[in-house]
Amino acid sequence: MLKRLGHDVLTIQDTGKAERAVPDTEILAEAGKDRRALLTLNRKHFVRLHREQPQHAGIITCTFDADFERQAQRIHRTLETQPELTGQLLRVNRPAD
Repeated sequence: MLKRLGHDVLTIQDTGKAERAVPDTEILAEAGKDRRALLTLNRKHFVRLHREQPQHAGIITCTFDADFERQAQRIHRTLETQPELTGQLLRVNRPAD
């Protein structure tokens, strides 16, 4: 859905690292090498990494939403308001139903 909304998306599956126990620090570093922001549901770990390593290409944390289209729309709207992601931690939370 994010691709359909015009975002350049590279998934962990696309990198060939999906089923490997790759440390979060390595995932963040790899994204940074490609100047890509990282989008994750692993909020706790990446919020901590943001505090420890604030020099990154951007981290977007999300709460899980089974309605993927609705979640993608929330992410898209958040990204529209934040043109520069370098060093930023964005939180995209599912609204209470």
